Amino acid sequence: MKQEVPFSDVMLDTIERLKGKGILLVAGDLPNPMTIGWGTLGSIWNKQIFTVMVRPVRYTFGLMEEQSDFSVCILPEKYNKDLDLCGTQSSRDIDKFFACNFHAERCQRVDSFFIAESLYHFECRIIHKHYLNPETLDPAINKRFYPKLDYHMVYYGEILGIYR
Repeated sequence: MKQEVPFSDVMLDTIERLKGKGILLVAGDLPNPMTIGWGTLGSIWNKQIFTVMVRPVRYTFGLMEEQSDFSVCILPEKYNKDLDLCGTQSSRDIDKFFACNFHAERCQRVDSFFIAESLYHFECRIIHKHYLNPETLDPAINKRFYPKLDYHMVYYGEILGIYR
């Protein structure tokens, strides 16, 4: 059984990994891992929050829309090739769990799954979501990251548990 860890023990490491090879967002009844490099950790509404972003064209988007929760998994560096695969391949085309030899386990506090090979993972309940608004987005960001006008849905996940 995984041991619960305090937010402060993993916050900085998680942020560094987001800036590096990324981390995995896992969603769906048949769990689907998707590499993310953008996200935030913090406190909103007196709750610890993990904010993740998913474009509507991604397979994971439909899964997030069907679910009320998700997990975020931080993997050891030896899985960097798998992070690349999960960020460039779609689960419409391949079984990422099989391709990466991942093993799914059920989360303790939400209905989602996490990757057993994770160093640690966050279990999050979606408490708010919204599309990015191009009218209020910095024009330079809009031009650089959204030339196709494919704006992310932003999901605010209340962190219900972090496990190592």
